[in-house]
Amino acid sequence: MLRNSPPGSADIGALERKAIQLRHHMLTMARGQGQGYIGQGLGIADVLAALYFHELRYDPHNLAWADRDRFLLSTGHYSIALWAALAEAGIIPVEELATYGADNSRLEMSTLDTTPGVEVIGGSLGHGLGQGVGQALGLRIDKSEARVFVELSDGEMQEGSTWEAAMSASHFKLDGLVALVDCNGIQADGPVVLDMEPVADKWRAFGWQTSEIDGNDMKAVVGALADARERNGKPKAIVLRTLPGKGVPRIETSEKSHFFRIDVAQWDGIIAEFEKTAGAAQ
Repeated sequence: MLRNSPPGSADIGALERKAIQLRHHMLTMARGQGQGYIGQGLGIADVLAALYFHELRYDPHNLAWADRDRFLLSTGHYSIALWAALAEAGIIPVEELATYGADNSRLEMSTLDTTPGVEVIGGSLGHGLGQGVGQALGLRIDKSEARVFVELSDGEMQEGSTWEAAMSASHFKLDGLVALVDCNGIQADGPVVLDMEPVADKWRAFGWQTSEIDGNDMKAVVGALADARERNGKPKAIVLRTLPGKGVPRIETSEKSHFFRIDVAQWDGIIAEFEKTAGAAQ
């Protein structure tokens, strides 16, 4: 059964509720091991909800379908968000989420391409966009209308390989390639080290059709994805201003939201805080 082929009119409320469900899955997963890359996952949840439940064309029962749209998670440590989306999409069992980060689990804290629904390994940062360029070129050769979506981070923009790929995509006029640039402002030990601003202008300078939005505003995310469908000879970049820990005030205001390692009782408190915030938002 094909999903989102073609995308219909967006039910923003339903997508927002889906994003809340993804966040709840993530928090439960992190509680199981007492740790996880939860800040980034909570921040990107709205984008993954919009992708998997509105924009991305795929068949959850035929993951090798040649004309599927590809989603490449360049930041492999965001896997907690991807696992939640794949479970809600019916690609992996929801019950398997409880194995996140456990020994011999398919759901590692960084992506493995042996896990159903994963297109590339993203643990070594800075290489996702280059792989996306290669896949977009391959799809063009195959005369496929499938598109390639690559999530990458503001931290990855400090990698030279990212800009080599950006330059190549523009040169080859890969208008079926969409870069989802998650600008959450953090790296492992705090704020992004190098000042990458103005981010959107940099992508435009490399020949990309670029928009800049609040990545936690579902209506804005859906609108930007719709605009990115245009086939005009230019790759598309959507600069997403996201909030690490979105939905959990305690994490939103933490200086160390990159990786959380706390005891079960504290996780229970965080989940209760999230449920209170989510309930108030609905």
